[in-house]
Amino acid sequence: MDPRPATLITGASAGLGVEFARQCAARGDEVILVARRKDRLNKLAAELGKAHVIAADLGKPNSPAKLLEEIKSRGLWVRTLINNAGFGLRGRFDALPLDRQLEMIDLNIRSLTNLTFIVIDDMRAHGGGSILNVASTAAFQPGPNMAVYFATKAYVLSFTEALHEEWKDRGIKVSALCPGPTRTEFGDVAGIKTLGSFDRLAMEAEPVVRAGLEGLDRNQAIVIPGATNKIGAWSTRLAPRSTVRKIAGSLKF
Repeated sequence: MDPRPATLITGASAGLGVEFARQCAARGDEVILVARRKDRLNKLAAELGKAHVIAADLGKPNSPAKLLEEIKSRGLWVRTLINNAGFGLRGRFDALPLDRQLEMIDLNIRSLTNLTFIVIDDMRAHGGGSILNVASTAAFQPGPNMAVYFATKAYVLSFTEALHEEWKDRGIKVSALCPGPTRTEFGDVAGIKTLGSFDRLAMEAEPVVRAGLEGLDRNQAIVIPGATNKIGAWSTRLAPRSTVRKIAGSLKF
């Protein structure tokens, strides 16, 4: 029996990942939910009615390869990859635990790159596929007090744009979703949700995810949901870098 196409969503236990799962399931995708917290994944799968649950810590180097083996053992191949797993931390670089900052690099960069690489062969063999990498408006400037997080998202954006160009005429769509502040658990983990600017500027998850999926369907290289986020992201390309980093460092979220 030929393997069935599926949509793989990482970081599916909370925030944007939950909303990606809901919207992809609603449009008829067979979804694979991946995160560390299996209890949350099971609860979401019960809500969706049909979903594959795989608990995995994608920050570990061998996890992506094991994940792909498990997916194949279930008679599936990844037609759509949504690289959503990631986290951020707020604080001065030297004041944050080094191990947590290295974990951030492993999850936000290493895992995303690894998963992207290992699904491309199946996509090519089956005539095409789609990859949505969740970056951030943080990708457009350096981020004093969130230095490593902003740097990881700059990598995701640059990497995704390059792949978009490499594959745009070869049947694989590649897009970077660059949301601004969004009302999810991300703010709690990063330590920014209690700050005023976050609540004032934050979007809900539903329109952010909808914009990302629609942009991927159009094979749009960069998707920035929300007019305020678009203005903020693109204005950084006009101002001197010294000004951009001072403004970013002064933001209260």
